[in-house]
Amino acid sequence: MSSVAENGVSVAVDQNEYLADGASTVDAVVTIETGADFVTTGRPQERVEILIIDCSGSMGVGAKFDGARTATMAALDVLPDGTRFAIVQGTSMAKLIYPTDMPSVPASRETRAQARRHLDRLRPSGGTAMGTWLGLARQLARKHEGAMVHAILLTDGKNEHEEPAALAAEIQQSEGAFTCDCRGVGTDWRVEELRAIASALHGTVDIVADPGRLAEDFAAMARSSMAKAIPELTLRVWTPAGAAVRFVKQVAPTIEDLTARRTEAGGQIGEYPLGAWGAEERDYHVQIRVEPAAPGREKLAARVSVVADEQVVGQGLVRAVWTTETDLSARISRRVAHYTGQAELAQAVQEGLAARNSGDAETATAKLRRAVELAAESGNESTAKLLRGVVEVDEHNGTVRLRASVNAADEMALNARSTKTKRVRKEG
Repeated sequence: MSSVAENGVSVAVDQNEYLADGASTVDAVVTIETGADFVTTGRPQERVEILIIDCSGSMGVGAKFDGARTATMAALDVLPDGTRFAIVQGTSMAKLIYPTDMPSVPASRETRAQARRHLDRLRPSGGTAMGTWLGLARQLARKHEGAMVHAILLTDGKNEHEEPAALAAEIQQSEGAFTCDCRGVGTDWRVEELRAIASALHGTVDIVADPGRLAEDFAAMARSSMAKAIPELTLRVWTPAGAAVRFVKQVAPTIEDLTARRTEAGGQIGEYPLGAWGAEERDYHVQIRVEPAAPGREKLAARVSVVADEQVVGQGLVRAVWTTETDLSARISRRVAHYTGQAELAQAVQEGLAARNSGDAETATAKLRRAVELAAESGNESTAKLLRGVVEVDEHNGTVRLRASVNAADEMALNARSTKTKRVRKEG
């Protein structure tokens, strides 16, 4: 493992740099850690929190709407005074319900009380068009140039009142304007729709089946947002002539494929957006294709740099050394192997659930059996527990069978949380 720290940012590279004669694939896990000093130095003071609440007619069923109102106030209560906020009513259109005459207001005792009165007057009615909700949030974000803008989007239903292409376009236009955590309440929403939003906008997606649990979840998301003080970090990857990046994936704390988000920066350089950061640590799996060299020859396969405000604040090197010694080339980096398995686990869960819902029991059983194996091998106890809500596992012979009856909330929780990974500590 190689590690370099600059300006309060540490970049560590875990890999087996030895390749078999003729091999052309280099794998490395790059760990980026931002220190508290780096996070708190010269960062923008203005913060904006946008709360997007589904107010469609279906929210009036049961305790969902009351839970949403309580959760909105719980989020506002944890915002430091002076943090600007806005509340958006989401139906088949988007409407700013507080404030009504400006993009946002600073949090205070008075504005929180006014927000509560506006929420109390809301009544659920109408449809669901999440693209319009994102569009209004983007307009609000652009009224606060230089601020860090975070949104929480809550829905209980499917995006039925606009074309999928309209939502996709709004998601694309919103990239970089604000970050967004998404939550589904109940079991009538689609994980894939909220995942598409959260993934593109560097947020999280989860189910809150019980409306009574929304308040603590909203408060936690607001606190997490306030802990992030770096608006954007970028991973810059340089490869030498003849080499190319095959993929870049965030692998911890969640899996997120960043490959398609690459922007060319010239001279064999590609840049990948990493979203907003606080004092934290994340892992990335980088795979490089290189031109093989003669045994004993060493090449620099890639230089990975962390960029903030157009300045390089951390750097690491990915190397390749060709050898005819099998005991060297056969070694597998424990962290590369672990995260490769975690990515396969997430894929097996999602493909297994999709097959189950389409009626393909054979494929569903095979995929979910593999997911059970991978969860056990990697020690991912959270996913293993969620899998047991969908399959039955015979502890004596390892047989896996689909459950005849599955709680919808359990299945959606497994799907939504399938990309959460089990961390593995750095080597050496």
